[in-house]
Amino acid sequence: MQGLITKSTGSWYQVQTPAGERYDCRIKGKFRIKGITTTNPLAVGDIVDFDLEPEQQTGVITNLQQRKNYIIRKSINLSKQGQIIAANLDQAILLVTLASPRTSLGFIDRFLVTAEAYDIPAKLVYNKLDLFSREGLEILDEYKAVYENIGYPCYSVSALDGTNINQVQELLKDKITLFSGHSGVGKSSLINALLPDLTLRTSEVSEWSDKGTHTTTFAEMFELPQGGFIIDTPGIRELGVIDIEKQVLGHFFPEMRERMHDCKFNNCQHINEPGCAVLAALENGEIELSRYESYLSIYNGNDTRA
Repeated sequence: MQGLITKSTGSWYQVQTPAGERYDCRIKGKFRIKGITTTNPLAVGDIVDFDLEPEQQTGVITNLQQRKNYIIRKSINLSKQGQIIAANLDQAILLVTLASPRTSLGFIDRFLVTAEAYDIPAKLVYNKLDLFSREGLEILDEYKAVYENIGYPCYSVSALDGTNINQVQELLKDKITLFSGHSGVGKSSLINALLPDLTLRTSEVSEWSDKGTHTTTFAEMFELPQGGFIIDTPGIRELGVIDIEKQVLGHFFPEMRERMHDCKFNNCQHINEPGCAVLAALENGEIELSRYESYLSIYNGNDTRA
């Protein structure tokens, strides 16, 4: 049988068949040693083959189908290893708040770099519009301009009062979308606004999850009435970039990528080299200082928590 992983709790995976049947499945022990170096060999969004066990209520996953893409981050406990957050995505949305809690530009940039590196289109949704003063709205416009100017679509919503929720609904139609962000940015509130009947389903799911051992990264997929799926993830406190070599980091900053071929040296790292087109653009105000600071931070291996 073949199915889609809609939930993972570490030891157990919930697999949904094309007919909509759901089975709690585990993996074979040898599955973990097939050259998979991440802390979790499977993730929500994976397509897998599985066999039902004799009682027909649970199954054993026997094979992972080839992934279209996936998004990864550093493991919290094992910093040299990665955790796959989700697989086979059409897009990734980072939910951002400017306060309560504050999402830093550095955190946003790390998310966008990771999405770029794994070929996943990314969008930014700024939540808690209901809390903004006039001055706050001006700051919000400045934040959005930084990213819209380099090609990232930005949206402003209030999950609490429903402002612009229809824009998000349209974004999600017929797509598999990852939702991510800090704890407290309102992911659950936004998803409940998109799927008002989810409260009961969440309660039922928590009872099922007692079967498995919880991991630090826990994701779950929900089907949308207009077509498509949301993959909800737990709040991320920090986002370490992994598996990106320093020499190619600039390729994952769109505003640097479009200029780097004009640098004097082919191996320019855009730090202090003469004839660097990226540094010239920075000096001319064509590249935002905050973005360049994020580049240097990632280049030097500095992780961020805020």
